[in-house]
Amino acid sequence: MKQTALYIHIPFCKHKCIYCDFYSIITTDNIKPFLSALKKEIETYSKEFSKDRIITSIFFGGGTPSLMDADYLNEILNQINKFFTVADDVETTIETNPGTISFEKLKEFKNIGFNRISIGVQSFNEDELKFLTRIHSKDAAVKTVEDANNAGFKNISIDLIFNLPKQTKEIWINNLKQAVSLPITHVSAYSLILERGTILNKMVLDGKVTLHDSDYDAGLYSSTIDFLTRQGFKQYEVSNFCKDGFECRHNNAYWHYQDYLSFGTAAHSFVNGKRWWNFSSLKKYISEINNYGSAVRNYEVLTKEQKLNEYVMLSLRSSGLKKNEFREKFGGEWLKEKEGYFSKLIENNFAENNSQSIKLTKHGYAVCDEILKNLL
Repeated sequence: MKQTALYIHIPFCKHKCIYCDFYSIITTDNIKPFLSALKKEIETYSKEFSKDRIITSIFFGGGTPSLMDADYLNEILNQINKFFTVADDVETTIETNPGTISFEKLKEFKNIGFNRISIGVQSFNEDELKFLTRIHSKDAAVKTVEDANNAGFKNISIDLIFNLPKQTKEIWINNLKQAVSLPITHVSAYSLILERGTILNKMVLDGKVTLHDSDYDAGLYSSTIDFLTRQGFKQYEVSNFCKDGFECRHNNAYWHYQDYLSFGTAAHSFVNGKRWWNFSSLKKYISEINNYGSAVRNYEVLTKEQKLNEYVMLSLRSSGLKKNEFREKFGGEWLKEKEGYFSKLIENNFAENNSQSIKLTKHGYAVCDEILKNLL
C-alpha cells in the first residue's frame, strides 16, 4: 500500500487578515453546496486513486475549517473513510483560529476523530495582533490552547510570525516564552513574507509600512532556533520545531516528496510526478464538480530535472538529503557534480554529512534559499 496524504481546503473565513494570500472568502453562501461538491469530488477521485493506497494523514486547512459545525466536518471524514483506506493511526489535523471556537466545539472535534490541532496564534503581543488585523487577543489565544488541551488534544501546534514591523528581539522572545509555557508540542515559526495582492503588500508599496532588512530577520531567526532548541523542541524543517515524536506527519509527506491528494477550492495534488490544481472560485469549483466530478484548472507533468530540483529543495529544507534514496531516484551523477560545493558547506558549518544523508545545520537553514540557488 502506497502511503498518501490527504488535504481538505475549507475556504470559509470570518475575517481576511492583511498578510494572507490563501484562498478564503468571508461569506456564508454556498456552505451546503460546497459540502455536496466536496463529497462528490472525494468519490470521483477514489475510483482512480483508492486502490493500493493508504491514507496516513488528513489535514483540514483553509480558510478557517473550525468555523464549520462538527456534523459538517464529520460528513467529510465519513466520506473519506467510505471511499479510501485510512490507516488506523491516521494523523487528522484541523486548523483553527483563537476567537472562533469554544471549548465545547473543541470536544466535539476530538470526538469525531481529529487528533491534532493547529492554532493560528501568530503573536501574543496585543499591538502585533492589531497590526496583523487578527480578531483575537493574547488572552483568547492562551485560552484556546488550554481549551484544546483540556478537550483531549495532546498534539497541539501553534503558528507564530516574526520580523513584524517594529518587532524588537525582546518582543519576539516574549512571544516564544509565552508559547513554551503552554501545553504545546509543535511550533511553526514563519518570517513575515510579502505576498502579491495582499493588503500588507499595498501598505508597503504605499510607504505606510516599513519592514526590517534581511540581516535583522536572520538575527531573529537564529534566536528562534537557539531558544526553542534549549526548550526541548527539535528543528526538523526550516520553520518547524517539535517535541520528540510530534513531527507533523502531513507536512513531512510534502517535504519528503510523497504523494498527496487534495480536495476543495484551490487545492493542489501531486501523484506519480504529476501535479494538478483546482479552480479557486467557490462558485466555479461547485459548478465544475457538479458537471464533471472534478474541478481541475490545470496540471503539469514534471520532467526529471524538475523532480530532482524539487526533491533537493524539499530535502534540504527539512530532514536532509538521503543519499541512497536520491541515487535510486536520480542516479549518482548530480551528487558527484555537486561534491565540491557540499564540501564547502560542510567545511563552513552550513551542512553536516554522514553515511546516510547531507543535512543543513542551523547556520545553513538561515541561508537555505541562497544555498538552494547555488545548487539548482
